[in-house]
Amino acid sequence: MGAVMMKLIDAILFLFFLIISIAVPILDPQTCLPSNIFPDILVHLKTSYAHEYGDYLISEKPHFFVGLSWVELLFAWPLSIASLYGIVAGKSWLRTTCLLYGASTLTSMVAILSELVGSGKASEKLLKMYFPFLGFAVLAILRGLLPHSVKSTVIGTRPVLGRKKRA
Repeated sequence: MGAVMMKLIDAILFLFFLIISIAVPILDPQTCLPSNIFPDILVHLKTSYAHEYGDYLISEKPHFFVGLSWVELLFAWPLSIASLYGIVAGKSWLRTTCLLYGASTLTSMVAILSELVGSGKASEKLLKMYFPFLGFAVLAILRGLLPHSVKSTVIGTRPVLGRKKRA
């Protein structure tokens, strides 16, 4: 895969991981924990979203969704932060964090989208909100599986240099 294409994928994933790194700790704990422990502004933000998009999963909190929210909070969120750092710093383990994040998110999104489509309760607007996460999960998996040339640069860093030759 070309260096330009890899830079584009990294840029897209950087923006996605940045959004996830900010949104998850603000919104997901409200699914897992009692709402009375959160500031009113955060509760209102989540309630407004649920009302605007008709997101019954947020409102009704089915058990599988609460479980997936815990997985996202405890597993996927730290991976998104690590991936952000990996992209910026050009770390060799970025492929691993992307692969783990992508597989976890793809699994969660299949369960969520199966419920949304199968129940018939989801509006087109709600489906349009959830489906991009499926695409980002696939993109993260591809980023984890595809080889990355060490000669290309990563966003905001110098090229990774090979080992020095011994004399």
